[in-house]
Amino acid sequence: MNLSMDNRGTPVAAPHLCALLTCFNRADKTLASLAALEVSAARAGVALSAVLVDDGSNDGTAEQVRQRFPWVTVEVNLGTPLFWCRGMHRAMELGLQTPADYLLLLNDDTMLYEQALAVMFSCLPAASPSAGVIVVGSTQDAATGRHSYGGERVRAPGRPLSFVLVPPTDQCQEVETFNGNVVLLPRPVVQRVGLLDPAFEHAMGDIDYGLRARRLGVRLLLAPGFQGACSNNPVNGTFKDVSLPLSKRWLHLMGRKGLPWRSWLVLTRRHGGWRWPAYFAWPYVKVLFEGVRGLSRVR
Repeated sequence: MNLSMDNRGTPVAAPHLCALLTCFNRADKTLASLAALEVSAARAGVALSAVLVDDGSNDGTAEQVRQRFPWVTVEVNLGTPLFWCRGMHRAMELGLQTPADYLLLLNDDTMLYEQALAVMFSCLPAASPSAGVIVVGSTQDAATGRHSYGGERVRAPGRPLSFVLVPPTDQCQEVETFNGNVVLLPRPVVQRVGLLDPAFEHAMGDIDYGLRARRLGVRLLLAPGFQGACSNNPVNGTFKDVSLPLSKRWLHLMGRKGLPWRSWLVLTRRHGGWRWPAYFAWPYVKVLFEGVRGLSRVR
């Protein structure tokens, strides 16, 4: 058992943190993320374990992780690809089978700063650290320093499914949902809210989780400052790339890494209120309109 000292010098058991990750074919990033996690956990004085769901990588990720980080439990998925949300859903299932006091959602391309976990733990209520609070970390682009992921708020009244990033300050602050790059979840909160919903094929499961948690009265606190480095996913070559022909944009839109209609339907029906059909239809109509307008300009 790992021990730490309270403010009177009395030995107390260190909290057990289980980090949850999923990966696919980027061994270098996965290994670097785990190394940074190990350093940050030591700085925070927590007992560390982790669960990594390898979504069928063929670059030796699983073997390298087992060799370098024996505290990581690796499960390799050899069936239908899970992508992010379903991979993290499985990691949460396995994480709850450990005696961990806290679970940490962590993207395998997020490189935690040394002080990250200590700062995030400092946001928890001192009197009852496992009370109904989720702590969200912010990330920035390593090259530009720009804010990339973190806590979010609704963009404007009447737009319940349009979110903007909340810039971190030097204080903890309330947010309405989050990106799942680095998020600290006390075990009782997970037992209350449940797991990431595997109805989501890749993305959106983290946004849904934050909204579900707040609906149950759980507070979402954005930690001060930045907790790590992670670059934004590029727009080029996605359904948001207006330079692509309509046929390609539509394929990307319906793909798992776009806005697949089954996932979007779940999110809009669950959180869009009575206007959900309009919120559901809008992004598809928008892409079609932009594509047709682009064709007319070419002609």
